Amino acid sequence: MLVILAAIAPNFLLILMGWLFRARRVLDDSFWMQTERLTYFVLFPALLATNLAEAHLDGLPVAAILGAHGLGIFILLGGAVLPLGRVWPRLRRDGPTFTSLFQGAVRPNTYVGFAAAAGMWGAQGLTITALASALVIPLVNLLCVVAMIRWGDGDGRRGLGPTLTAIVRNPLILACLVGVALNVTGIGLPPVIGPLLKILAQASLALGLLCVGAGLDLRAVGRAGPVVAVTLTLKLLALPLVVAALALLMGLSGVELRATVAYAALPVAANSYVLARQLGGNAQLAAAIITASTLAAAITLPLAALAMGALP
Repeated sequence: MLVILAAIAPNFLLILMGWLFRARRVLDDSFWMQTERLTYFVLFPALLATNLAEAHLDGLPVAAILGAHGLGIFILLGGAVLPLGRVWPRLRRDGPTFTSLFQGAVRPNTYVGFAAAAGMWGAQGLTITALASALVIPLVNLLCVVAMIRWGDGDGRRGLGPTLTAIVRNPLILACLVGVALNVTGIGLPPVIGPLLKILAQASLALGLLCVGAGLDLRAVGRAGPVVAVTLTLKLLALPLVVAALALLMGLSGVELRATVAYAALPVAANSYVLARQLGGNAQLAAAIITASTLAAAITLPLAALAMGALP
């Protein structure tokens, strides 16, 4: 449990630092706007491409791990998230708020995932986490971009053509495709470009979390309490339970089962805030969800790992 807490605490402290910098006017608003764009278009894509290009996937029950995550995400979205958007009056009236719940229900913080997996299960845990990331990152990015275009407060409601164009041009999805292609072909990260991407990727976590904190309105957490509470229930409880049930049905056990469920129980990714800012979502709500889920995961993630550890 201490390993997981140690992985989560720096993330939350970075969010707090960003909030303090913005509240104390240490940096002006123009800095945060440009940093958000840099993170979205350069740093996060570098992170995704490098992680996926270097993932080692040999000797694992790939179909079962990917199936548990992929089916789990679709079951959660189809069985809970989309129905909530139709029956909850607030979500039905406020598309950007719905997109924040949508993102919060499925986007994992892979940095926390890699740190926790390394501490609990070593190299095998890291490999399983990389495999899960290879599916979940492009899948949730695709789904969330579609949701942002459909329900966000941007200009993506003009029809199928603009929607498809925005998806094809999305830097996060392009980075995932490049990373997977480099992995599958065996090329890996090329000389010079590979080290450059790694340096850019190292900057993505700190700057991304600082931007989350800079955009945080603590009063918005109270105003959006029910939405935040429902989102945390979906991401930190419902999704891990669904993925755990599917993983057991598909025959996973031991470290493979535990690391698979732990990945599903991760807090919400910091780049959901950046995506909300870029594509017309409710960015303040996204920041509140990220912060609340990171804090809550300090309790729920160790519990999920302990529960799975009780199984064979």
